[in-house]
Amino acid sequence: MAGHSQFKNIMHRKGSQDKRRAKKFTKLIRELQVAARSGHSDPDMNPALKNAVSAAKSANMPKDNIERAIKRALGDDNSQLLEEIRYEGYGPGGIAIVVETLTDNRNRTASEMRTAFSKHGGSLGETNSVVFQFERIGSIIYLANQAGFEDIFEAALESGATDVNSSETNHEVICVPNELHFIQSKLETAFGPPVQSELQWKPLTTIKLDIGIWERLYKLLELLEYNDDVRSVSANYEMDDSLLKAVEI
Repeated sequence: MAGHSQFKNIMHRKGSQDKRRAKKFTKLIRELQVAARSGHSDPDMNPALKNAVSAAKSANMPKDNIERAIKRALGDDNSQLLEEIRYEGYGPGGIAIVVETLTDNRNRTASEMRTAFSKHGGSLGETNSVVFQFERIGSIIYLANQAGFEDIFEAALESGATDVNSSETNHEVICVPNELHFIQSKLETAFGPPVQSELQWKPLTTIKLDIGIWERLYKLLELLEYNDDVRSVSANYEMDDSLLKAVEI
């Protein structure tokens, strides 16, 4: 198992639950606002907004909060516009890292990214210095109790997906980016809304970590994940079962 999904699983078991919840809501509200500004205010006619609303509901964000965020984005002409900016660099052990951000102050965010990388043994690079080591994909996730493997595998391939990865807990449907919303709508007809649907950076190759590198890398990834401006963090590392068990203790 590689990179980002492993780190999210470990993060879920560490730190303050309330603090994580507040941070997540902050990021989800920003996603709702950007999606609302990018197209139609009706989620059924705006795939990006539909995904943002679905993600907010999955995180148990109250309906009033969701509606208020959308109205604020559409009605407040004086609010600061949010920019999507990608940062790339290397962490400890030469691990390639791609950070996607959403910010109302690019100078602040750039400074925080530089500080995070340099503080924890990494280095921030130029645009396109790292991303060539990753592939852009669409990822749609259903829980295992929402659909059987054979059913979702057949439905996914018929709708045009490129692959399905299943585990005891969930099914991940992989597709090319520009077909994410089309395939999601097909799957929703059969299985209902997914628990997650998003574009991701998938590493083309991975680097296996030892415990020493992981301890340093974890501090960097944690700092990035907790930054309010960060939407996603992708890295090309891999943890074998023995290391995964060691860090879960």
